[in-house]
Amino acid sequence: MSGGPAGRRGPREPWGGVSPFSIKTKLGALVVIAVLITTGLMMIAMRTATELRFITVFSMIATLLITQFVAHSLTAPLDDMNAVARSISHGDYTRRVRENRRDELGDLAQTINRMADDLEAQERQRKELVANVSHELRTPIAGLRAVLENIVDGVTQADPETMRTALKQTERLGRLVETLLDLSRLDNGVVPLKKRRFEVWPYLSGVLKEANMVATARAGIASGSGSHTRNDVHLHLDVTPPELTAHADPERIHQVVANLIDNAVKHSPPHGRVTVKARRGALPESLELEVLDEGPGIPRSEWHRVFERFNRGQVPRPHGPGSDGGTGLGLAIARWAVDLHGGRIGVAESERGCRILVTLPGLPSLPS
Repeated sequence: MSGGPAGRRGPREPWGGVSPFSIKTKLGALVVIAVLITTGLMMIAMRTATELRFITVFSMIATLLITQFVAHSLTAPLDDMNAVARSISHGDYTRRVRENRRDELGDLAQTINRMADDLEAQERQRKELVANVSHELRTPIAGLRAVLENIVDGVTQADPETMRTALKQTERLGRLVETLLDLSRLDNGVVPLKKRRFEVWPYLSGVLKEANMVATARAGIASGSGSHTRNDVHLHLDVTPPELTAHADPERIHQVVANLIDNAVKHSPPHGRVTVKARRGALPESLELEVLDEGPGIPRSEWHRVFERFNRGQVPRPHGPGSDGGTGLGLAIARWAVDLHGGRIGVAESERGCRILVTLPGLPSLPS
């Protein structure tokens, strides 16, 4: 936005008061000044025996000049706002209104600039969404088309190895569609929570076992095409105490943990280790989860962007050797699921790698 701090306005006064810089005050001052000018000229006319018609003409000229000056100071910002609004309606979100007033027009200028900032951000996100989804769709479709064309042209046979390659590309398409559906549910808020009490150790053991099975299956499919999928990372579970229980929606928490594990695996070094920790929270049936990896970590300057959609990080080779990189939606979906529970998720301090901390509120505290 243009305009510095001097152009910003402090808190509004109560509705019963009037700001010394408001338009009402300026218009009131204009009326008072016009009356004073007319009264002064009348007094001069009475003392000097000047004709009334000359006094009337001088009074009208002086009043019109002052009114023109005040009117210009009020309409000039409106012309600027009109030009900016017209640019916004034509898709140009770069122009801003000057914020150099301390009245209602200054407030309106700030509102228009904030609206332009929001529209510019939404337009940028829309373009990023189209570009990322187009890229993610193009890669598996091109691979699947190449495999099928080779089979149709007789270049390769429809043997199990070739079909595994086609299946791999089809699964990538399926995963992309699933993440886009989750994104749609995220925006529409149509996913209800089905909370219940469950034991944390067997539940997280099942999530880690499923993650291992998925990684092994992907690696088996990928081996037929000569590519590499991460299956060299060891997953470790640490639950204290072992009988720990929590109250949450298991399906949504599964999304959180699975996406965090998938992200940690992608960023892990060869034969690295990903640890999932679970501890009791402050409230009854509350839960604190940690997912730690041994990768390069996340710069503190990027912590606030980690859970943005399609954010893939800025570290060198962010997804490990041979990883396809994913869609950049996993952590955004994890944040959405945690927010549904009223919990918190964020990057925490760690001596090595990346540490994601999740806090789930559990049952509400009972009044004493």
